Amino acid sequence: MILVTGGTGNVGANIVRQLLDAGEKVRVITRNPGDRSFPDEVEVVPGDLTRPETLAEALSGVDRAFLFPVFNAVDGFLEAARKADLQHVVLLSSSTVTFPTPGWIGEQHLRLERAVEASGLPWTFVRPDAFMTNDLVWAPQIINGGVVRGVYGNAALAPVDPRDIAAVAVRALLDRRVGEAYLLTGPQSLTQIDRVRIIAETIGRPLRFEEQPREQFRDQMLLHGMPAPVIDELIDGFAARDGKTAQTVPTVKEVTGRPAFTYAQWAAHHTADFGSTPA
Repeated sequence: MILVTGGTGNVGANIVRQLLDAGEKVRVITRNPGDRSFPDEVEVVPGDLTRPETLAEALSGVDRAFLFPVFNAVDGFLEAARKADLQHVVLLSSSTVTFPTPGWIGEQHLRLERAVEASGLPWTFVRPDAFMTNDLVWAPQIINGGVVRGVYGNAALAPVDPRDIAAVAVRALLDRRVGEAYLLTGPQSLTQIDRVRIIAETIGRPLRFEEQPREQFRDQMLLHGMPAPVIDELIDGFAARDGKTAQTVPTVKEVTGRPAFTYAQWAAHHTADFGSTPA
């Protein structure tokens, strides 16, 4: 039995489906079992990573687990996992832990990695770069006017499809790839302007990227509830990448045996989110 935490998220939902496709028994822990529908084959149990007293039942009979990063909850999970004799934990981390200066986000993920290592449990770390699904934040602007506003449009990333992140995590779980730390990127270095262009080509509508002042962008992100340190780190990261080519690595293909999804393939998978009827 494999436990999946964060099973309704962009990565977790794909892990659930891919494990089922591989013939595995899957259990999902969720705070509100009735709120989301999972495939019938999935065992759904109530629980909350921030409430360790709810985890014993979720971990009973489980030998492997995918751990979604909840920054204030890892210690309780690891203690419950040790008591349940968990044999392998695959942690969703971040590429930021590999940066010379990890920043606020990287430090949070490093703390999780160190806690998992110190637990004595066999582990694997999956360290993706920016998610392609982060660009779904553009959907309201694309639907309502076709102008995506942001800072440093020529800042390049190599965003990765959550389906690929899930595929690497699944291979780690199935193959017991203990002690590995996988850095993941998408297959292309793309600026924000490039990505808006690809979405436009995919949905068949004219779109454009419009630069906005740094402070205006920051204020908008604050209104969306993003913590100030994260916003400042995001903007500084864009500035550092402006006009540069992002690093790409072939990890997805090396681990899964197939090429990573391109940004165009991801956009085609999400045409409905951008207000277009799938072809």
